Amino acid sequence: MISIDPSNNKERDNYKLMIGSIIPRPIAFVTSLAEDGVLNGAPFSYFNIVSSNPPMISVTVQHKGNEKKDTARNILNKKEFVVHIVDETNVEKINETAANLPANESEVTVAGLTQIPSTIITVPGVEEAKIRMECTLEHVVEFDGSDLIIGKIVQFHISKDIYEDGKIDPRGLGAVSRLAGSSYAKVGEIFDIERPK
Repeated sequence: MISIDPSNNKERDNYKLMIGSIIPRPIAFVTSLAEDGVLNGAPFSYFNIVSSNPPMISVTVQHKGNEKKDTARNILNKKEFVVHIVDETNVEKINETAANLPANESEVTVAGLTQIPSTIITVPGVEEAKIRMECTLEHVVEFDGSDLIIGKIVQFHISKDIYEDGKIDPRGLGAVSRLAGSSYAKVGEIFDIERPK
């Protein structure tokens, strides 16, 4: 085994160790609204479940230099956002939204994604996602280099093709996950292990 003290590493070194170790990571495509009404869209793989009662998710948005990214700034201002699950059918367009654009230009528009109104909140989602979740801001933890955003899900939107008896078909969803570098992964072999009683 190689033992590494993260305090002796540069931030980038720790980043590489973490994104290479903590895999696969689900990808959230987050839409948020700027003050001028521009719909921002960006993918994040620092994303997961926080709680099911109430239903909450977390997304961590890294800073760009010493500045908050548009997504974090918009969410802190508007207190709402939409999380979409990235899948095999939309991953290439979602990847286009990772481009560095000016705050007054919509990544959603540039990537050719289709805006769709939300039901509960004012932030639109995108039609190309099989699952989208309307969220309100529950809590934010501001770190020196990132913002941990916790959102409460106030509305689920799920494609009829992948939903049955309250469950989601993982193969039909075809979610993709983030690895390191430019690598992604699809859902591979699925196996079951019974939990001990």
